Amino acid sequence: MSADQSRVRIRLEPLSVEVEIPRGGSLLAGLADHGVEFPCGGTALCGGCGVRVLAGSLDITEPDRAVFTLEQLADGWRLACQARAEEQLVLECGQWRMDVLTDDAGLVPAGKHGLAIAIDLGTTTIAAQMIDLASGNVLAVETGLNPQAAHGSDVMSRILAVLNGADLTTGIRAALGLTVDRLARGRQAEIAEVILVGNTVMHHLFSGLSVEPLAHVPFESPHLAEQRFTARQLGWNLSETCTIRFARCLGGFVGADTLAGIVATGITRGDCLIALVDLGTNGEIAIGNRSGVVCASTAAGPAFEAGSIRMGMRAVTGAISHVELVDHSLRSTVIGDVEPRGICGSGLVDAVAAGLASGAILASGRVAGETRILPVSGTVVLYQADIRELQLAKAAIAAGIRLLLNRIGAGASDLQAIHLAGAFGNYVQIESANRIGLIEAPRERVESAGNTALRGAKMLLLAGKDPALPPIEHVSLAALPEFQDEFANCMTFPS
Repeated sequence: MSADQSRVRIRLEPLSVEVEIPRGGSLLAGLADHGVEFPCGGTALCGGCGVRVLAGSLDITEPDRAVFTLEQLADGWRLACQARAEEQLVLECGQWRMDVLTDDAGLVPAGKHGLAIAIDLGTTTIAAQMIDLASGNVLAVETGLNPQAAHGSDVMSRILAVLNGADLTTGIRAALGLTVDRLARGRQAEIAEVILVGNTVMHHLFSGLSVEPLAHVPFESPHLAEQRFTARQLGWNLSETCTIRFARCLGGFVGADTLAGIVATGITRGDCLIALVDLGTNGEIAIGNRSGVVCASTAAGPAFEAGSIRMGMRAVTGAISHVELVDHSLRSTVIGDVEPRGICGSGLVDAVAAGLASGAILASGRVAGETRILPVSGTVVLYQADIRELQLAKAAIAAGIRLLLNRIGAGASDLQAIHLAGAFGNYVQIESANRIGLIEAPRERVESAGNTALRGAKMLLLAGKDPALPPIEHVSLAALPEFQDEFANCMTFPS
């Protein structure tokens, strides 16, 4: 017990981190600061913030009973968002360990001098790098989790939190200020510029802009332009001559991260038709060439990050990350080489692809057999509702690609390359993505592109000025009369 009787000490395993919260207080605030995610913002609707009590005790709540089995409750599993600590605790928080995708690609300098920092502000994670402008070399890297996660894992949850009075600007500015300090390591005076990229909601929240226009149809904001700040405005320990800017967004939920991705992948540098697909809760798609680009966002939902899957979890220790069909049986790879606790997005796509190949899952998405359950590994299974969630997500992306191609009078065969961006795009097996109909293109034309947002941000820094880009048209897919029909057509799996 803490020496202060009004506070309770909580130890988070497996990394032996300790936090203190007021006695009787909710675990939500204390744990959110240390990487435990609350996907639905603490409403107990998703079950994604499970923790296991290793020492001490937490009362079982009604939401706990609705999410966990009797065996799981007996094993100590509780929803962190509903728990209140009355005594010292040791909790297993498997979500705490997460790899954040950065970018190691070499870049060509453009004759500038000094230091600069590029920041990819993601909904879930933060990746930042300090570069030498003269050489283009990366000098330091910092990654972390977005502290806004306490208010939900998706952008709509964040928007709702702000509309209900939460301040999601001050905290993220402070967190990034600390990130910049760690990168600079005493060289703050040498940093000439900082550039940030992120989706439209991250752009607005960091910049202190109203997100109300993004809360309802037509999901368009009048504040998409580049935003500039001084170090004093942000409370950052940098020179007042340092330029700090958040790059412009392209429209709706297509943000500065997509603009950076277009720059990074070179879509506009040639005549070949190229696509950039960032697979996440908010899927972003851009297709074009030197003549112009069309882009759109589509609400794929949290299935690619396993947020809506019964036994889903992030790509951390204990998550099934890959599945293959071997001699008519599923063989799984588990992160950390431990007993599986759940399945992450890449494992989900693999498992469904393997299920389709074996006949355990039909083209309609129906799980064969009376149980409507697909065993994956150990106690981890996929339920019929999980398959439906993946169908909805993949249909949203596939329909978005088809409709953007239709917009420019092209078809899938006209695409010379498809770049899959973001963490999920980096780890998903492309063969599995093809098998479920997520990506409709020959395997040799599809590649994992890594963190194109961070790479593009560094390219913008080195360029010294915004590149001359052709016209970029933002398309609101939901407003297209053919969207619902195309979405329905993409629901089934390829036979």
